[in-house]
Amino acid sequence: MTRSDSDPSASTPASATTGAPIPQAEAVYAALKAQVSARLAAATAGHPPVLVGIHTGGAWVAQRLHRELCPDAPLGFLSSAFHRDDYSARGLRTSGSRGTTQIDFKVDGADILLIDDVLYTGRTVRAALNELFDYGRPRRVDLAVMVDRGGRELPMHASMAGCRIELNAGSSLVLSRVAGHQVPGPAGGAPQAHSSVSATTSAAHGSDESSDRFTFQLEDA
Repeated sequence: MTRSDSDPSASTPASATTGAPIPQAEAVYAALKAQVSARLAAATAGHPPVLVGIHTGGAWVAQRLHRELCPDAPLGFLSSAFHRDDYSARGLRTSGSRGTTQIDFKVDGADILLIDDVLYTGRTVRAALNELFDYGRPRRVDLAVMVDRGGRELPMHASMAGCRIELNAGSSLVLSRVAGHQVPGPAGGAPQAHSSVSATTSAAHGSDESSDRFTFQLEDA
C-alpha cells in the first residue's frame, strides 16, 4: 500500500546500513500536534498542562508546539544530564551538550506535559523526571513524544506519540531542525539559505522562526 506524506507513519527509504524506515518528521510532528492540541482543549479548568521539553530535541519540539498552540502559557526546559544513570561515565560532556534546565513557573500542583523527540529505553525520561521533581511535586505528568521506537528498559509510556515504530537496537533516530526552510528570498531573488542543526550536536534552542521544520536521520548507534 502506498502511503501519502500526510500519513504520520509514512517513511523515507530504509537506511542502507540498518534497513530501518525513517519517519517523515513533519508528518509525525503534525500527528503529535493534533494530540497535544486535543489534550490542551480538554484540560480541566484551572489546570492547563505546562509544556516542558527535554533537551535537546524535546526542547525544540516543545518550543514549536508552544509557539503554535499556547504562546501565552509558561514553557519549561529540562536537562537530564545530572540525573542520568551513566553520568559517572559521561560526566560533564553530557551536560555541556544537552542545554540547561529552565523552570520559571511553580511546579507544585502543576499539570506537566513532558515533551521529547524519541522515546527509546526510557532512561532519559527517568532522568528528566528526577530533575523536574527537584523543583517541586507536580499534580500530574504526561509524556508526549514524536516517535516511540520501542526497546524500553524502564517502565515508561508515552500517552501521546506522533508514531510508534520498531527500530533495530543498533540504529539511532536523530532529529534535526532546519531553520528558515521554505522562506522566500527578496522579490525576484533566490530563496534564502537555510541552516540545520542536529539534536545530538547542539544545546542551543536555535531560531524559533515559524518557518522551522524537522527532519529525521537514521544513524548507526
